Amino acid sequence: MTIGIPKAFLYYRYRWLWETFFEELGCTVLLSPDTNRQIIKTGATHSIDESCLSSKIYLGHVEWLIDKCDYILVPRVATYSREQIVCSKLWSAYDVVQNTFRSRDISILDYNIDYKQNKNEFLAFLRMGRRLKKRRFSILRAYFMAKQAEKMMNERRLEEQNKLLTLGKAPKILIVSHSYNINDPYIGRPIVERLSLLGATPIIAEIVERNTAVQRAREISPTLQWNYNQELLGAISLYKEQVDGIILLTAFPCGPDSLVNEVIIRKIKDKPIISLLVDEQEGLAGMETRLESFIDMIGGSSI
Repeated sequence: MTIGIPKAFLYYRYRWLWETFFEELGCTVLLSPDTNRQIIKTGATHSIDESCLSSKIYLGHVEWLIDKCDYILVPRVATYSREQIVCSKLWSAYDVVQNTFRSRDISILDYNIDYKQNKNEFLAFLRMGRRLKKRRFSILRAYFMAKQAEKMMNERRLEEQNKLLTLGKAPKILIVSHSYNINDPYIGRPIVERLSLLGATPIIAEIVERNTAVQRAREISPTLQWNYNQELLGAISLYKEQVDGIILLTAFPCGPDSLVNEVIIRKIKDKPIISLLVDEQEGLAGMETRLESFIDMIGGSSI
């Protein structure tokens, strides 16, 4: 049995959890390719104009997987607690995919996380395993192994980033962006690579101890409820004394980010901040010059 996973949205947050879970159940995992112009074009044709670039990219990845696997994983994540909600585009991903491709032969494998409705991650994975007709013991074992793999990789990434914070005299730049943006080859990865070429050390805000970050986010905004934005806000609080500048990287036109970025700019006064907005038409056009100027401004050297 082959499970297709779109390399967009929550894949970059849960990749080790998902891939390990399915592999432990004896399934083959098929990933869509890295984001490219064709995937963006395809996703845009299935989207309304008001959809954010990240949503359009997601639909492009789903389209690529159709007819190539037995199931396509499309989870629904709504809340992590009564005070932690998720952006509506992630709430609605399942319904959007189902309705967008209703005329196609597509089998969606989904799970639902909504702590307000007492639907937690463990129960979600248990139900998903049962739908794949796996035995309960096999599902429990696969979930345990997947959580171990996820914990190990998150700890390794955090350890590697902490080392970067202590090495060298190169300017350290904190990139504040969601995992599905900063890791995407079209949106975020070129920014990371360009900063490295300019002699700076990129520090990724989404690589953070998440529970601690959520607690620290309250120092900047005690009322913010979007969970993933809470983590990014808390990462600023945790990392800001160790970095020389901050980049706010957003996919157009993200509603939560537009609000939270304004909060950050108003509240963080002791660090240089630059805001970069990526859309489907221009991509990273013109950003190289802005990055070079930003590095020069904080005392780095460009090439």
